[in-house]
This record gives sequence, C-alpha cells and structure tokens, in this order.
Amino acid sequence: MSIGQYILFTTLLVTLVLFITGHWRYDIVALLALMVVTLAGLIPVEQAFAGFSNSAVITVAAVLVVSRALQNSGLVDLIGEQMLRLKGGVIVQLAALTCIVAILSAFINNVGALALLLPVTLQVAHKKQISASVFLMPIAFASLLGGMTTLIGTPPNIIAAAFREQAVGEPFRMFDFAPVGVGIAITGLLFITLVGWRLIPSRRGRSSSDKLFEIEKYVTEVRIPEDSRLVGKRLPEIRDYVENGVNILGLVREGQRQFAPDLQLIFRSDDILILETDTETLERLVSKAGLELVGDEEIIRANLETDEITLLEAVITSNSLMVGETAFSLDLRKRYGVNLLAISRQDQRLWTRLDRIRLQSGDVLLLQSHVGAVKGILATLGCLPLARRELRIGQPRRLIQSLSIFSAALLMAAVGLVPVQIAFVIAAVMMILARFISLPEAYASIDWPIIILLGAMIPVGEALETSGGAQLITNSLLHIAGQMQPMGILTIVLVATMFLSDLVNNAAAVVLMAPIGISVAHELNLSTESFLMAIAIGASCAFLTPIGHQSNTLVMGPGGYKFGDYWRMGLLLEVIIVIAGILLIQIFWPLKP
Repeated sequence: MSIGQYILFTTLLVTLVLFITGHWRYDIVALLALMVVTLAGLIPVEQAFAGFSNSAVITVAAVLVVSRALQNSGLVDLIGEQMLRLKGGVIVQLAALTCIVAILSAFINNVGALALLLPVTLQVAHKKQISASVFLMPIAFASLLGGMTTLIGTPPNIIAAAFREQAVGEPFRMFDFAPVGVGIAITGLLFITLVGWRLIPSRRGRSSSDKLFEIEKYVTEVRIPEDSRLVGKRLPEIRDYVENGVNILGLVREGQRQFAPDLQLIFRSDDILILETDTETLERLVSKAGLELVGDEEIIRANLETDEITLLEAVITSNSLMVGETAFSLDLRKRYGVNLLAISRQDQRLWTRLDRIRLQSGDVLLLQSHVGAVKGILATLGCLPLARRELRIGQPRRLIQSLSIFSAALLMAAVGLVPVQIAFVIAAVMMILARFISLPEAYASIDWPIIILLGAMIPVGEALETSGGAQLITNSLLHIAGQMQPMGILTIVLVATMFLSDLVNNAAAVVLMAPIGISVAHELNLSTESFLMAIAIGASCAFLTPIGHQSNTLVMGPGGYKFGDYWRMGLLLEVIIVIAGILLIQIFWPLKP
C-alpha cells in the first residue's frame, strides 16, 4: 500500500471507531476525517467541500422540509384519528400501525413518520391495556422497511442514486427501488406482525387511566420546606406518605451531597432529596408530605398541573439540541420557559444532581410548561411528546393543497421532467409560500448533522476510490471469495453493509460501501446497479442495535427496551431480508448486465 492509502485507511478506521463509540457527534467526526484526507493531499483543496453541493445532500434537506409541512397540514392527525377507532386484537392493531408507518416512510422521512405515529401508538397500547413495548419496536422497524421502497424514503437510497449517476451517467429514479423494496417490506411486515413481536421481551407498563405507558423509574429532586411533614422525620418514615416505589438515592444538605444516606438521618428544612420513582408516586409524595419540586421554584403548588400549566412526558430525539447538554447549561427555565422535573434513562441509575445530568438521545423527560407554549418548546428543543394529545383534523382544503404540492413533486421526479432535487426544492418552497410551514420551522426541520455528515463524507468516499483504496479492498474481497458465485459475493456485500449500518449512521455506511461495490462490479463485469441496490438495502437494515438508526433510539426509552432486546427480533428479520433481497435483486436487477 502507498503512504496515501495507509493514511486513508487509518483515518477511516479511527472514524468508524468514533462513530461507534459516540464520544463525539458524527458530523464533527466526519468533518475531522475530511480535513485529514484533504491535508494529506488525497482530495484537492478546491474539492474539499464539493460534497455539500452534491444532489443527494440537497434532496435530503428538501425532503425533510416537505415532510414537516405534510405533518403540519393535518394529514397524520387524520390517520391517527382513524387508528384510534380501529377494533381488533394485537395482530390487527400491529398490522395496521406497521403498514401505516411503512407507507408514510416511503414518502416522508422515516424518522419523521415514526415520530408522527408514536403518540397514536402509545394511545392504542393504553386503550388495549397492552405493554407499549409490543408495538414500539415493530413500528420502528416498519419505518426502516418502508423507507426502502422509494428514492426519497431514506437518505441511503438518495446517496445510492447519486453514486449510480457517477458510475453509469443516470441516477435511480423515484420508483426504481420499489420492485425490490416493496417485496422486502411486505415480507418483513408479515414476519413482524405474525412472529417477530412475540420475540420481544415484555416490558410491562402500568395500567393507570391517565398515563399511556410506564416509564419504570424517574430520577428527580424535591426540596423539604419548613412546613413540610418530613421535617424532623427519619428516612424510614417517608413510607407513611407513600406505600412503596420510592428509592432515596441521595441527599443534599448545605451544598454537600450524601449518597445512600443513613437510615437514622433526620430530615431538616431546605434538604434536597434525590429520588428514584415514577410519576404517580412522585405526585402522591409531593402532595402528602408537602414537598417542592426543585425544578418548580417559580410555580409551587400541591398539584402538578393547572389550566395554565401542563405536565408532559417527552423523549429526546437524536438530533435534539439537548443531546450532550445539561439542564444547567441549557438554562431551560430562563431561555425556554420550561421546568425539568425528572429524567428517566433505561438500564442506568443516575446519581448526579438533576440539572447536571448530561442528556442523551432516548432519555424521557418530565417537563412542566405553559399550555400554549408546549408545542413550540418541544419543536425547538427537538423532543417528541409521549403523553396524550388532541388530534386535530386538518381542514380538507388545506389537506388537499399540501397533498397536491407533494404529488406534483413526485410526478415530476417520477416521469423525469426535472431531477428529484429540483422537484423537491420547488415543493419545499411552495409549502413555505402556502404557509404549511414557516421559514424558521423549515430550517429547524432539516437534520443538519446528517447534512454535514453527507457533505463531509462524500469526498472521503471519493478519495477511497481515487486513491486506489476501493480497488485494494475489492482485490482482498475477491481473494477471500475465491471461486464463489456472483450471488455469493453480492450477499457478502449486502451483509457487510448491514453490519456496518448496525454500528454507524446508515448514510455513512452507503458512502463507504458504494465505491467498493462499484469496484467489485467492474472487476467481475457485473451490474453496478445490483451492487448499489444491495448496499442501499443493507444500509436500511439497522435492526440489531438501538444505535444503528434514529428510529431505534427513539423508541428505546418509551418502550422500556434494553440494548440486547433489539437483536431478538432483528437478527431473524435480517436473515429473512438477505434471502428475499438477493432473490428480488436477481429478478429485477440481474447481476449479468
């Protein structure tokens, strides 16, 4: 290998490790990788930022804006209203939810489709008195399956189309993915609905009439005021006010923290208790013992909600500005007018003071805010509501207008009247002009870390090809494969992409694997499209871990899942997809050109 190849492969290896560990956000890691290969001379300086002008980057941004505008039009609320009226058992409800999510994911961002149906799904689980864990992982997986079916369903398809244009001069069109993607989606949905959900460990929720699901334990803080009934009491006497369900993790007295306080310790006024409990027990304790929530200094009351103030549970999304921050660093109360009352995080006991806990994607927060400001605050912070919400039915005229704009963009791209990036930029602008989405909301709807990731990694992927690195990997792959048939090599590429997408962002998986797939196809005189299609499918199959895709991360907290729960259904699903995918590719995109 040349010195340039050594530098490139070392950079890629370190990049993958940083992607997997998540110590630094993936867009920052991608930018660092871009700078390294540029300074090493593997990319011309004038081409370092050419990736940001790539059609794939523009298309992804435009599709995200159009997706948010469709949400605002009331389309999904209409679907949700109908879902709540649907009767039937678990299989019927599961089939309906997964099919709706998959169909929506084909035409809007798959994370957006999942986010829109998440509150509806929780309400269905509550209505049927079934654990939310039965439904949430299946709809997350369904969002990935639906994204495979069209060009705009998921970023990997858009990126694969851009690589095809570079390789053969023509990109994949809007529905070129459908013959393979729809077959895989139907197969996957049948498995999930009939068999897969039974493999998910049950994470039971409580059956309270006013809660939709169980957040097993929150970590929160309460202050003991002078008139509290706990003043002068010892630790065991707290059970006089709640029968069970409260763990006292620590106590803060005069600025000093004491973890696991002594049972004979006597409570004083102004003591701060760090508790682990659920929302119902917390409410009873605050009311009966006369305590104050630390996050609630400005609004002190026995009850947690009034006509003006609302309490809600929300999950942090992967692109939230809260990720990696603390309530203290965000200054939530002054900047956003919201009180952080409690945090729930699966499989981890939180010992730090509430306002010092570094927030993570998938954390569930108990928030308090003014009723009229909730929607805007959650959108700004990048959180999704998990409590019951009113479903508004969009006005028919507005709904028809938004669908007309979207359908026109689809049609223009499908018949080749204009390139897909032009069609959806036009649609995004029309949605803004028609006031389905405001300009600030349009910018906020774009997943900027993904845009940065793509813009930075596309030149790195090109460096893999121009430096001869892709050819080197291809030669090694062909040597390992030996006398293997072309379908066997295609299977290896598909499985390798699947494995990579379980660990890193799926867009990055395509950027790294596409040059290798194209090189293998050229070396064996096989169809480039077959390998790109396999790579696009593999990148959408992050079913083994909660970190492989944002959809998986999003349901981890509300579903009560553990890290190891995903592979139980996901592994068998990936095996089924490999078999179905290879057969369908051979039928619709034959290996022999």
